[in-house]
Amino acid sequence: MANPASKTGSVSSAPASAQTPMMAQYMELKAQAADCLLFYRMGDFFEMFFDDAKAAAATLDIALTSRGEHDGVPIPMCGVPVHSAEAYLARLIRAGHRVAIAEQTETPAEAKARGGSKALVARGIIRYVTPGTLTEDTLLDSRADNMLVAVGEAGGEIGIAAADISTGRFETMTVDAAALQAEIARLGASEIVIANGSALDVAGRQGAGAHGFDRGAFSSQRAEARLKAMFGVATLDGFGSFGRAELAAIGGLLSYLDHAGQGTLPHLAPPVHIAPGSHMAIDAATRESLEIVATMAGARQGSLLHAVDRTVTGAGARLLAADLAAPLLDGAAIEARLDLVHWLHDHGGQRDALRAVLRALPDIGRALGRVAMGRGSPRDLGQIRDGLGEARMLRERLARAPDRPPLLDRLLPALDGHGDLVDELTRALVPTPPTETASGGYIAEGYDAALDDLRRLGSDGRRAIALLEARYRDETGISALKIRHNAVLGYHVEVPARHGDTLMKEGSGFTHRQTLAGVVRFNSVDLHEQASRVMQAGAHALAAEAAHLEALIEQVLSRKEAITRAAQAIARLDVAASHAERAAEGGWARPRFVPDQRLEIVGGRHPVVEEALRREGQPFVANDCVLSGADRLWLVTGPNMGGKSTFLRQNALIVLLAQAGAFVPAQSATLSLVDRLFSRVGASDNLARGRSTFMVEMVETAAILSQATERSFVILDEVGRGTSTYDGLALAWAVVEAVHEVNRCRCLFATHYHELTRLAESLKALSLHNVRAREWKGDLVLLHEVADGPADRSYGIAVARLAGLPPAVLARAKDVLSRLEAGKARTGGIAAGLDDLPLFAASLAAQEEAAADPLREALSALDVDALSPREALDHLYRLKALANEGAEH
Repeated sequence: MANPASKTGSVSSAPASAQTPMMAQYMELKAQAADCLLFYRMGDFFEMFFDDAKAAAATLDIALTSRGEHDGVPIPMCGVPVHSAEAYLARLIRAGHRVAIAEQTETPAEAKARGGSKALVARGIIRYVTPGTLTEDTLLDSRADNMLVAVGEAGGEIGIAAADISTGRFETMTVDAAALQAEIARLGASEIVIANGSALDVAGRQGAGAHGFDRGAFSSQRAEARLKAMFGVATLDGFGSFGRAELAAIGGLLSYLDHAGQGTLPHLAPPVHIAPGSHMAIDAATRESLEIVATMAGARQGSLLHAVDRTVTGAGARLLAADLAAPLLDGAAIEARLDLVHWLHDHGGQRDALRAVLRALPDIGRALGRVAMGRGSPRDLGQIRDGLGEARMLRERLARAPDRPPLLDRLLPALDGHGDLVDELTRALVPTPPTETASGGYIAEGYDAALDDLRRLGSDGRRAIALLEARYRDETGISALKIRHNAVLGYHVEVPARHGDTLMKEGSGFTHRQTLAGVVRFNSVDLHEQASRVMQAGAHALAAEAAHLEALIEQVLSRKEAITRAAQAIARLDVAASHAERAAEGGWARPRFVPDQRLEIVGGRHPVVEEALRREGQPFVANDCVLSGADRLWLVTGPNMGGKSTFLRQNALIVLLAQAGAFVPAQSATLSLVDRLFSRVGASDNLARGRSTFMVEMVETAAILSQATERSFVILDEVGRGTSTYDGLALAWAVVEAVHEVNRCRCLFATHYHELTRLAESLKALSLHNVRAREWKGDLVLLHEVADGPADRSYGIAVARLAGLPPAVLARAKDVLSRLEAGKARTGGIAAGLDDLPLFAASLAAQEEAAADPLREALSALDVDALSPREALDHLYRLKALANEGAEH
């Protein structure tokens, strides 16, 4: 699609004389499709050839056959039925392919009239199907945005233009190179387009890389003129201030959409300029670490989004994900969202009634998107009708509610004002319109008297044909005679073959049409006249319905901006009700924002972990966290599995939820606005870029140290563990000092390096904390409580015992640890005491010798139930003797 060289369907050229006309046509279309798979329409199938067929057959698990030859070699071929193509398209798109759809652009009759009986039906690419240009319900996740992103460059700046064409969402921004990947991650890009030859290195959802497109399309001048023409304005000032790089990205986006739709542009709302600093900055590594909208494995379940989502509409679910991906920095906007959540939380009856109405609403945003793309159906119009009608009644109900918050009053007007359109669609469409138009039947009776007459004529004609069938049976005496219809012969008389001669007789009034194995078919003058009436009335009725459908679509599109605002208002109401419902379920609290740099969370919980424990019937141990100017850096120690990482993450998620406008899982939360959120938790690598686990750790830590400000919140876990002990300790020590002295941000720093606790003596804003654990009768008990002061030790060997390490290895580790600790105490060196450490084999033999216990063996060998009193006394004397022998040794 974007490049002249095909990646999946390259075929060698052949002289025109060596190619059939069909294959020559295919080659021409394949050259246009470039690196997309070509769906080539042949009758009721989309066929694929050459490497396209091989790739598709492997992805779809369908049979790979062959057709004819090319350069003396059979041509690989596979196909999918047209009527079920969407299901196959979905699988191809998920597998990373893009598809060009080549349809027949004329009928066989038109081709015959144009070029004779052997003329090839004309075909053309009508659409490119790519991950970012989907609109069909069957190809989309109803609860997730599907963002197409274009990245442009101009004047040393980088611009982003992003659109979800299924709903019309359209936004732009200017970013620096360091923030580019973070914004791509925020958008969750399904597909990324850059100019051919660009050196930009970006990746979208599930690591999908960017692909190149015509560099000339990324023109800021052409984009500006096109935007003005699209929205009928003389200046773009009403939409915002767009930089040249943003306009270049917009140009690339619009040109790509124009190419994908082959001249049909989707509905896009006016572009929204996202100003720098309008939302919390969260880099890609932090998003992955915190698992905000998806887990590290790419699943929705197990993410923050899954734990808090109580939305009942697809549009609400999409908006909730967008909110969590971009927490606000505007305090007034946050408070407006919280006021609406609070009102719905406190008015449970209003919340329940609202959610009941929302649950029944169709997705009018995506229905409008399909209509605007020319892929709309009568059912889409019916969904818009039903959605807008319910929205109007919802507005009337909410407008009567007392003490409404300001945001609700701002949303309500968007739900009304569609009365004329709703009334027109209600009169025009049947209650449940179909998705297909070929058979008609979607325009309601009574809407058009002329259409009703045509339908009546058709119906009367069909009744007349039924009466004619009965008359022919009586006249011929053939009870099996039937009048049937098919696409080739139209209406015809059909009798079993044994009665064919009866109708063949001269003067019978029947004309022979076709003889098959078991039946003979005829025509008659009366049948021809009645059939003509039925066919003409049916054709005229279909044409009349199609004209009405086109007029209704025009009326809908004339109000597309207002319908989009209604869809957005419905989504915002759903998100607020979802937050209120989740808060009521879990006893969550409204966060309070203050101007001073503070983070004070009482009884905080991790929403994802708490929900998982609740399903298992286990409680979650809540913990407090208080970070302020005099105590803004916590050094947290304690055992693995003790809950350090959970504690770090839960506080980051509480901050994120609060600034997204949600209640939070805590008894109370008081905080100032966080401009940037950073998380360096967990171990990962990036082998594709040649980065080890430790290299990734250092890259992420470097980004934090270079970007975090006094208003930022940072969580760091086990910095330095990926290298030698001395190197790791030195790096961790320096990082703690830098966070404290240079960045001066609020930070939770978890570590196993107990040496770092000495920093509390020199760093005034650092305090020591630990996750509590105890050993009880040799077993480790993890309390998951955060307490003041450092941990007394790491309990590493105790955790290893829980993990199931062999007893011999654990005993050896205890021996090594005791010698290390003794050597360190004696000389101050961590390696002291290792020189005289016996080899593992010798140590194991000593353990086995110590483990041999004759007394235990004798006791184990006794069958107590089988002993007589005398035998029991004898055995007791014997055991006492063994015990005395052991004591002497």
